[in-house]
Amino acid sequence: MILHELISYDVLRLIWWALLGVLLIGFALTDGFDLGTGTLLPFVARSDVERRVVINTIGPVWEGNQVWLILGGGAIFAAWPQLYAVSFSGFYLAMFAILVALILRPVAFKFRSKREEPAWRSRWDWVLFVGGFVPALIFGVAMGNVLQGVPFRIEDDMQIFYDGSFFGLLNPYALLAGLVSVAMLVMHGAAWLQLKTSGTVAERARRFGIVAALLTTVLYAVAGVLLAYFVTGYAITGSIDTSGASNPLLKNAVAQGGAWFANYATHPALWVVPALGLAGPVIAALCLAMRRPLAALLAGGVGIAGIVASVGVSMFPFILPSSVNPSVSLTVWDSSSSHLTLFIMLVSTVIFMPIILAYTSWVFSVLRGQVDPEAIQDGKGHAY
Repeated sequence: MILHELISYDVLRLIWWALLGVLLIGFALTDGFDLGTGTLLPFVARSDVERRVVINTIGPVWEGNQVWLILGGGAIFAAWPQLYAVSFSGFYLAMFAILVALILRPVAFKFRSKREEPAWRSRWDWVLFVGGFVPALIFGVAMGNVLQGVPFRIEDDMQIFYDGSFFGLLNPYALLAGLVSVAMLVMHGAAWLQLKTSGTVAERARRFGIVAALLTTVLYAVAGVLLAYFVTGYAITGSIDTSGASNPLLKNAVAQGGAWFANYATHPALWVVPALGLAGPVIAALCLAMRRPLAALLAGGVGIAGIVASVGVSMFPFILPSSVNPSVSLTVWDSSSSHLTLFIMLVSTVIFMPIILAYTSWVFSVLRGQVDPEAIQDGKGHAY
């Protein structure tokens, strides 16, 4: 027996669908509080020292956290090449806006303290705000568009054509999903700031965090109701070979109202996933109100995981539906890499993922504790 045949093709596809979700959740949980902190920067910190305190809560860790985004993009490229081709070409301008925002963020970190003029530093503070707010918004907008279906088609020769536009992505439901994303990451960033700072900054972060957490639950609930009654889902008609060739043209699918809730009807236990998305932010708000920042960070993280995971659970087995021709939609069963490729990637993941997790845990352990304003004023112990 060839080694990679120890795990069947359909099981490997399912494993990589789950791993993609893990990577997206990992990015939302780690780089998410960085983005949320950047979004909050101009509002929770008013003096230069306060803003340097906020920046130094994420300055030593943001680069490591962003590795999860690189891992997610790499996993899409290697495990789901057709998904990579459609999404990165169709969402090209949106992805470009995200990259510009993410590139500006380290530039702002490095240049902000090069001059002492208040106007100079204020401008870079707003750049950090853009570097947090824009990616948080656009990632949510992208998820909102995926749930509605993306206007792409695949011809018989497997050429992919995207028929949409950048401004077409900015539809009402997608913008609502973007607001959910911004609210949940601001909640996460506020919990992080309350954990890592003290005094006035922590108190302002607490107030913003409570509002953001409650908004997360409300907006997520509204998005769920709209998804059930006003957003068209997609369903496969007939059979599909779960171990067959990666060819999206070999199945039939239709647009169908309420289809995104079919998995919950079939497996009621799955309702726990969106339930976590609703309950986690509420618990985080309570923990913030009681000044329990670590509990708030954990509860908010559970809520974020539930929100992100609920998208995948609702859509399964679809990973990118086509609103132009539902039958060419990309699914878990017909858009993956080869059996051997998925197996080699899985072996690599089993080896390297524990190393990444161990290193990340060690970094956060070394950097535990609050940022000290006095050390910042004395110019000792902090990078920014």
